[in-house]
Amino acid sequence: MKFGLRTFKTAIAAPIALLLANGLGLESAASAAIITLLTVTNTKRSTVKTAINRFFSLTLATGIAGCCFLLLGYHPLVFGLYLFIFIPASLALKLGEGIPVSSVLITHYLVAQEMSVRLIINEYLLMSIGVGCALLANLYMPNTEKKLQADQMVVEVAMKKMLKDMALHLNQSKKEEDLRQECLALLAFVKEAQKRAQEFEENHFFSSNGYYFEYFAMRRLQLKILTAMLQILHRLTAEPEDVIELQELLEFTAETLSEKNDGSEILLKITELDQRYQEKELPENRQAFENRAMLFQIFQLFQEFIEVKAGFYRDK
Repeated sequence: MKFGLRTFKTAIAAPIALLLANGLGLESAASAAIITLLTVTNTKRSTVKTAINRFFSLTLATGIAGCCFLLLGYHPLVFGLYLFIFIPASLALKLGEGIPVSSVLITHYLVAQEMSVRLIINEYLLMSIGVGCALLANLYMPNTEKKLQADQMVVEVAMKKMLKDMALHLNQSKKEEDLRQECLALLAFVKEAQKRAQEFEENHFFSSNGYYFEYFAMRRLQLKILTAMLQILHRLTAEPEDVIELQELLEFTAETLSEKNDGSEILLKITELDQRYQEKELPENRQAFENRAMLFQIFQLFQEFIEVKAGFYRDK
């Protein structure tokens, strides 16, 4: 069983909310603990956003419930009418997450058969204690930057190896299929790393530095391009002399691939190589023509692969 930090903080914050609500003599004090339970999230920013939305949702619910109960009475069917109005209104205002919490608080009016100022204040105090304890619980978040930097190293080492293997095993369709599976596995790893990068960013209130998130987004796009290249290479049956320049290009890229490389030197080599291919004589048979066309596709994809990195470098 996984016992994470969020579980630990919720298990501490919820009882504290209950104790505070009881200490203030609030009615339905257990609701404060439930609100805390439903408000603690994985990041600081998302917890703050959820907390603010809770208050907007409660205000909307209180207004609708007041119109319904004060005009039609405190009856279960009137509560149904309240839900019929409140739920669509909440969804329209993007306050859907607050529907369960606010509606639970509204049932306190139904049970008490009144909507006095005292009871309304009681509900807002329950909400304040609940979200307040959730916010305090999420003030501490572990710094995951070293983990993200380690993830970067894993990705770059794996991509270097993949490019070297591509260069080594050109025209070997079985090996290229294995490489495609490796590429898909690495793509899944990068996707998870990008999620961690987003959480890292959302745990910094006053920082808009999305560097790690954008870095992994860039690598995801590059890996998708590599997957497309490997699908073409799987069908390629060119002569060794026709692919030697592609092998050299892949090897050079594997040797120079790094976070800080802007890709300009590789782009220059691709341009020169494309020029040499343009100057070659046309193939004499259909198979050679198809291989030439596939090589041209590969070069185009590889140029896109490098341009993705160059664009990321320029933006930084």
